[in-house]
Amino acid sequence: MNITSLTKDPGLQRLIAMVYRSSNPVLSNKFWNDIEGYESMSYEGTMQKIGIMFGTTFFFAALIGYAAISISMNIAMTGAIIGGIGGFILVLLLMFTRPKNPVPLMLSYAAFQGLFVGGMSLIFEQMYSGIVFQAAVGTMCITGAMYGLYATRIIKATPLFQKVLMSLVIGIMLLYAVSFILSLIPGSFQVPFLHSSGPMGILVTLFILGVASLCLIMDFNFIESGIQNRTPKVGEWWGAFGLLVTVIWIYIEMLRLLSKVRSNLD
Repeated sequence: MNITSLTKDPGLQRLIAMVYRSSNPVLSNKFWNDIEGYESMSYEGTMQKIGIMFGTTFFFAALIGYAAISISMNIAMTGAIIGGIGGFILVLLLMFTRPKNPVPLMLSYAAFQGLFVGGMSLIFEQMYSGIVFQAAVGTMCITGAMYGLYATRIIKATPLFQKVLMSLVIGIMLLYAVSFILSLIPGSFQVPFLHSSGPMGILVTLFILGVASLCLIMDFNFIESGIQNRTPKVGEWWGAFGLLVTVIWIYIEMLRLLSKVRSNLD
């Protein structure tokens, strides 16, 4: 089976987009009230948990990449599908069950996302050489810029800011959900511009990328508030988890944006 043809399948593209339709669905201002524990969060502990979560994702991304290159590129597609579906299920479990010990589920989520990110990266790289490096650099630049804007208080996570941003996130969630449902109906109407590579399609992806980037402000505020309020130490894992979800969303949207732009240049 030709992997390039699979990557251009509209149904698969909408499935992948739907999986990453929100930034941090398990985190909210009222979330700390549901966490129990004795030791409190710290900056050092949170950074350690962030390193563990991102390190796990990178390890499994490299693992699926090595297997795909060494054995068959079809492994990349399989890994992307398994990782995307598995990660989505784990997000729902964490969101609705709020376990007292979320670490096993969170590490499993990071592993699944490693499969997803690694598989999708190889797929896009085969289509457009160098796009993975460009998307990675773009993601790091956005993350650094958003942290700078938050640290200098140029952008503040005010209640109004959070309400507006979450409304936009919910709207994007619904948009992707509708798009995915319509993709399952043969000959049905498709959401205009969401997956197209034309000027409007690029603008739509730019808008979604902007919303995902602003969600980092909420993530940073969530972590800072937890540390300042001396919330239970398990909150370090929740903060790292929310940040990982957002960064992966940004990276995927960067891949989508760059692929749309380059498809017009090729």
